Parts: sequence; structure tokens; C-alpha cells
Amino acid sequence: MTAVMIPSRRGDPVPPTPEDATPTGFVGLGVMGHPMALNLVRAGTPLVVWNRTAPRAEPLRAAGAEVADSPAEVFRRCRTVFLMLADEAATDAVLARGTREFARRVAGRTLVVTGTNPPAYARALEAEVREAGGAYVEAPVSGSRVPAEAGELVAMLAGGAEDVARVRPLFAPLCKETFVCGGAAPQALLMKLAVNLFLITTVTGLAESFHLAARHALDLPQFLAILEAGPMASPVSRTKSPKLLARDFAPQATIEDVLKNNRLIAEAARASGAASPLLDACHALYGETFAGGFGREDMVAVVRALEGRAGETPAASGDRSP
Repeated sequence: MTAVMIPSRRGDPVPPTPEDATPTGFVGLGVMGHPMALNLVRAGTPLVVWNRTAPRAEPLRAAGAEVADSPAEVFRRCRTVFLMLADEAATDAVLARGTREFARRVAGRTLVVTGTNPPAYARALEAEVREAGGAYVEAPVSGSRVPAEAGELVAMLAGGAEDVARVRPLFAPLCKETFVCGGAAPQALLMKLAVNLFLITTVTGLAESFHLAARHALDLPQFLAILEAGPMASPVSRTKSPKLLARDFAPQATIEDVLKNNRLIAEAARASGAASPLLDACHALYGETFAGGFGREDMVAVVRALEGRAGETPAASGDRSP
């Protein structure tokens, strides 16, 4: 199916929908889900949230959201439910997939699935949700923690036209733009994977160029200033370059998450017969970084793998990793 690229920018007028009178649910308050849910409630969206680690929900409660005791309560009270979960197992658990409870949770509900899952998984889950009487909108987002906090994500949506139109206004406080990429899963996920290939290779290239400059004992602040003055400057480089300079590996997008995305992109490439030599090189580097015990650090920590290949110690002094 050919993706239908229909952009929407923040500020576009949107009509009220019948579901405006009911609260929206949000399940999964991790690195991305927490700021997304916070932006929804700050924008005045009545919100019911749940997170497996309960203390993560307290800032949402303080901001005005209601905190559910269980996923079942979220589905009982809400007709539209966002899911921002780490993986397929977490999603299946929240939905009680494979049990009779699954149909009770999803029937008459619209699931807005914002996490990054394998395309085949998304296709199968969408079919099961629809068979049980629910609606499914695939809605992966491009961006890490910083743009999530600023409400500057980019959302890619796929699903039935009426379902997408119904939930699209909810993305206004979360995203600077939204794009409708097709009428069914996994069209939005495949679009995100293609976008993420560019992101992963870009950040890896930035880390490698920084590593080369460091090995030659160049003036690193000057090196980064020259990068920012040139045509390759971007929001990504402006965010990641200072982290490399300060060896600040506090996570915005973790090595673990990037490695997962890398694997999904590689699988999509293999399935289509696409060549992916740059991605394959990145996969090896992120795998080495993860194997070194740095999976919870920011993706710029891939520089550690480069340093390791150059014979440097894996944890140099001055690191500000968590």
C-alpha cells in the first residue's frame, strides 16, 4: 500500500469529537511516555494514566491526571487509550492478549499505539483488535526525550480514516507535525523505521567524527563550532554534540532502544531485499556498546565502542553517565 502523506501542523483547527467528554487513557510513563502524557494533561486533556512502576505516575497526578490502579481500570473508564510501551511483551500484558479479558478491554475502544514494534506484530495485533470490536491507530513518533518534553515530536499515523481523524487532535500538544501514512498497520511503523535509519547513521557518524577529532587532539569545542556553522548543522547535532563534548551520557534515547530499532530496521530491510551496509555497521557498534554494560546510556555513548576498537579504556575519566 502506498503511504498517503497528509501533514498537519500545530495550530490547525480541529473540530470537537464525541469522545471529548470522556477521559483519555495513557499507559506507559517511561522516557517518552512521561513527557507525552504530561503535555496532554497540561493542555487540558482529561487523562487517566497507569504505569507498572507506580511512582512514575505521581508527577502526572500532581499535574491533574487521575492515576488508575490497573490497566483494566484505564480501559474501563476510557474510550481512547494511548500505549507507549517498551516491547511486545509489555503491550500484550497490558491488553491481556490471549485471554478472554482482551476482548473486554478493547471492544468499543480506540487503541493509539505509539511504541515501536515489529511490523508483523503490529499487523497481527491490529487484526485482533478489530476482530474484537475495537479500533487501532498506529502512531509511532520521531524524536527523543527532549523534543517529547517540548511537544516537538513528529507523529506518523496509520489506521481507518475515521479513527485517525478522531484521535489526531490529541497529538496537537505532543507534536509539531503529524502525517497520515496509510490506512492500516504497519505503514506508519515502516515509515518510522526508514526515518530512524537516517537518525541512527547520522548520530553514529557524528560520534565517529568526534572520535577522530579527539584522537588527533584537536580543539574539540572549536571542532563542534565548525560543525554547527556548516551545512550539516541540525537539531540532532545541536543536541548530541554538547553531550559528546561533556561525555554526558544521560539518556534521551538509550543504547538499548536504538539497538532494538536497529534490529527492526535490519529485519525490514531483509524482508524487502533492501541493502543496508551503513545500518549493519551501526548495529555492530551499538551491540558492542550494549555488551559493554552501557545499554541505559544515551545513544551518543556509541563513541565508547569506537574508543574500544581504538584500544582505549571503555569508561574514560570525566564521564557523566548515569
